[in-house]
Amino acid sequence: MKGLPDRVLDHLREVIEAPDLSATRYSLEKEVGRGGMGVVYSAHDTVLDRRVALKVLSSVNTAEPRTLAQLEHPGIVPVHDSGLLPDGRAYYVMKLVQGARLDQFAAGHPALPELLRVMSRICEPVAFAHAHGIIHRDLKPENVMLGPFGEVLVLDWGVARVLGSAQHDSVAGTRGYMSPEQASGLTGALDVRSDVFSLGRIMEYLLASTDAPQPVRAIARKAAATDRELRYAGALDLSADIARFLDGQPVSAYRESWREQTLRWISHHKTLAALILTYVAIRALIFFFTRR
Repeated sequence: MKGLPDRVLDHLREVIEAPDLSATRYSLEKEVGRGGMGVVYSAHDTVLDRRVALKVLSSVNTAEPRTLAQLEHPGIVPVHDSGLLPDGRAYYVMKLVQGARLDQFAAGHPALPELLRVMSRICEPVAFAHAHGIIHRDLKPENVMLGPFGEVLVLDWGVARVLGSAQHDSVAGTRGYMSPEQASGLTGALDVRSDVFSLGRIMEYLLASTDAPQPVRAIARKAAATDRELRYAGALDLSADIARFLDGQPVSAYRESWREQTLRWISHHKTLAALILTYVAIRALIFFFTRR
């Protein structure tokens, strides 16, 4: 007897795993995302007549919606509702985000200034969470969404934790983006610089296919330093160095040579540099002809 086709098996899996929303105000539409902490579906809110995102968690742990509810920031998707399904699993309801993931955006090879502005925007909600004593622990390109109207949203706070809490959990995060101390299981030693490391790795990912100058690459290297003492103290410090570069100023992560300082000044003051050169040339010509 032949086995069932993969598409049939996938459909059966979806039907079996589909949450029972009969006791809620939501009607299920389709699965839109899946991760280690749960499955996200698009759903219809029958009371307010709007589409929403409904995340069903893998366990009855309700820490994730409680964490998100504390973080009211334009760069963090707001929680509308939460509850328990008949099978005991927890769920919560969020704004349904439309747009492209950061990795999809980067695949379009945007210009370096645009990449850096997006990177700076990513730092904002992360810094806001840090100010409220919460670290994300799983920052990566797939967990950042760019909306159609310029929104930059940091998603999936499922493994976030409160700084200084007595949590004793297993290693969480994504290899390649989690800090060395996080990968080593030193959960009690984590602080905001663990998220800064992940931001640095995201920045390195964005710069991989660009010809970014050394000061920009130095910013990413500093953020993603193996020794956390060498990293930026926080996400806003990283963002500030990016802003300095975009404004034509020296960055703290890179020591410029005299030649680099001169070239940087000229590149950001082209009109003034042209006037000075023209003046010098005219003065040289006057000096040449008056000496003849």
